[in-house]
Amino acid sequence: MTPDSVDKHIFHPGIIHFALAMGGFAIGTTEFATMSLLPYFSKDLGIDAPTAGHVISAYALGVVVGAPLIAVLTARMARRSLLMLLMGMFALANGLSGLAPDYHWMLLFRFLSGLPHGAYFGIAMLLAASLVRPDQRTQAVGRVILGLTVATTIGVPAANWLGQVVGWRWSFGIVAALSVLTAVLVAIFAPRDKGNPFASPLRELGALAKIHVWLTLLIGAVGFGGLFAVYTYLASTLIEVTGASPDRLPLAFAAFGLGGTLGNIVIPMFADRAIMRTAGLLLLFSAATLALYTLAVHNFWLVSLDVFCIGLGASLATVLQTRLMDVAGDAQALAAALNHSAFNTANALGPLLAGMTIAAGYGWQSSGWVGCGLALGGFVIWGIAVLTARVRPVSA
Repeated sequence: MTPDSVDKHIFHPGIIHFALAMGGFAIGTTEFATMSLLPYFSKDLGIDAPTAGHVISAYALGVVVGAPLIAVLTARMARRSLLMLLMGMFALANGLSGLAPDYHWMLLFRFLSGLPHGAYFGIAMLLAASLVRPDQRTQAVGRVILGLTVATTIGVPAANWLGQVVGWRWSFGIVAALSVLTAVLVAIFAPRDKGNPFASPLRELGALAKIHVWLTLLIGAVGFGGLFAVYTYLASTLIEVTGASPDRLPLAFAAFGLGGTLGNIVIPMFADRAIMRTAGLLLLFSAATLALYTLAVHNFWLVSLDVFCIGLGASLATVLQTRLMDVAGDAQALAAALNHSAFNTANALGPLLAGMTIAAGYGWQSSGWVGCGLALGGFVIWGIAVLTARVRPVSA
C-alpha cells in the first residue's frame, strides 16, 4: 500500500489492529467451535463423529479454494472495501449454517463459510503490517491472529457452553452477529485506500513461480495438521477416554486458547529476529507435545496442560505469514491468502487422517500420534526450505 493510496488516518495502528482482530475472533470462534460442537451437531444431524469430521473438512476446503481465488480476482480492490465485503459474506454463510436442516446442507454452508476466511486474514495482515515498522511486522500480524486465539480462549468455550444449554445452532448465529460487528468496525477505523492500480491477477499469480513460497506453504499445510488432528476430536476424546463430564470441556478448550494467545504475544518478538529458526523450533515443540497427548489423555488436568502447550505451537501461522511477506515479491495478496489455504489444508488433512485411525479401531488418543507424525513431516519440509534458501537465496 503506497502512501498516496491511503487517507491521512487519525487512529493509532493499535486501534486498527483491534478492529481487524475482531474479524479474527469471529473466524476463530466458528472454525474451532465447530470442532468442539462436533458431538452435538453430529447427534442432531444423525451422523457419527468421524462423518461429522467431514463438516470440518468442508470448511477447510472452502478456505483452500476461496483464499487464492478471491485474492486474485480482487487484486485491485481497496483493502477496506474488500474486508467489509468478506465479513458480510462470512456473516451470511454462518447464519445459514445455523439453519442447516441436514448433513448435506451443513456441508454446503460450511464450505461457503470457508470461502472468505483466507482472503480476510491475508488482506487484514497485510494492512496491519503496513502500519508499523518492518522490524515489527510479525508482531502486527500476531495482533490480528490474537483475535483468533482469544476466540479459542473465550469464544469457543462460550460457544460450547451455548451449544449444551440452548443448542449448537445458536453458536453460528452469534458468529454471524460478530461478523457484522467486524464489518462496522472496519468501516469506522480502517484507512480509506484507493487500491493498487498496478495490481493484476497475472501479477498475483507470479507468487506461484517462487519455490520459497511453495516450501513455506507446504510447511504449514503438513506441519500444522497435527494440531487439527488432535483438536478436532478433543471433545470426543475427553468424554470417551478421559471420562470428563461435558461441563468440564470448556476448561480444556480455554487452556488451548490461553496457549495460543500467549504464543502469539511472545513468539513473534523472536520471529522478527530469526523467522525460520523460530519456525523450526515450533515444529519440534509441537511434535513433542502431540506425542505426549497420547499419554496424558487419561487425566483431565494433565491433558489440559498438554493442550495448553499444543496451543503455544499455533503461533506457527503468524511466523510463516511473515516469511511469506519476505519471499512473495510483488504478489503479496495472493501469498498472504495462500497461507490460510495451507493451514486449512492442514485443517482438512489432520482430521481426515486422525478420523481414519479412530475408525480403524486405534482409539481416540491415536490422534496424538497422527499429529506428531504431521508435525515431524512439517519439520522435514522446513529443513528442505532452509537448505534451498542457502543454495538459492530468496533475493535470487
